[in-house]
Amino acid sequence: MKKALIIIAYWIAAMFVTALILVSLDYDLGQALLMSLTFLPSAMALSFFLPKVDRTKNRTQRILDSVYIILGVMSSAFLLIFFIQFQFFSFIGPYGYRDWSLPSMLGNPVFIAAILAILAYGHYVLVKWLDQRFPSTKPITFNSEHRKVSLKKEDILYVESRDSEVWIVARDGQSYRNRNGITQWENLLGPSFLRIHRAFLVNVAESTLSTPETVTVGGKELPVSRKYKEIVKGVFSQVSE
Repeated sequence: MKKALIIIAYWIAAMFVTALILVSLDYDLGQALLMSLTFLPSAMALSFFLPKVDRTKNRTQRILDSVYIILGVMSSAFLLIFFIQFQFFSFIGPYGYRDWSLPSMLGNPVFIAAILAILAYGHYVLVKWLDQRFPSTKPITFNSEHRKVSLKKEDILYVESRDSEVWIVARDGQSYRNRNGITQWENLLGPSFLRIHRAFLVNVAESTLSTPETVTVGGKELPVSRKYKEIVKGVFSQVSE
């Protein structure tokens, strides 16, 4: 509950900060607050969808997926901006035409992208901090073999990706098959789990760094890929201190 209230407070503060920026575009404070609301859904969508890009895909596909998300979010932001401007700030001009001219900065995609990126990144950092400060005690519930399974985070040893499915390996030796991608599991499990390979996500508290190339968890050695080698080394050096 506390985490949810802090996140709500962040978005309210983000709305007021955005409104203060918009005041410089000749909106009064009330108008700026209304216009700032157009940024929030798009920024929330960006902070939700961008981290879910599957990092197991090749670099080109990851870039394309990210570009599609950004274009979709930007399009929705512009549509909302134009709608609010037309609906609330337009007026009938001297020749009978509706005048709804938009400040040039609000038609600038770089300006819009910068605001959305700052709001989305702030939310991302805040959620990461909250996950560390207030770790969830709720069990993780997922579907496996057409049945619901609930596991505490600390009872999950590691997650292994095998082509189109993943296997969740638990402390009691049980393994559960699931269709969610490993990147979705990485986002779900949070900072107490560490990606060591495109196919492996391990519980840091249950793992040890055996060699620079392997991590041991639950009596099994898992490979550390070159891409994650320095990150893994840094995390386990902090754990051992």
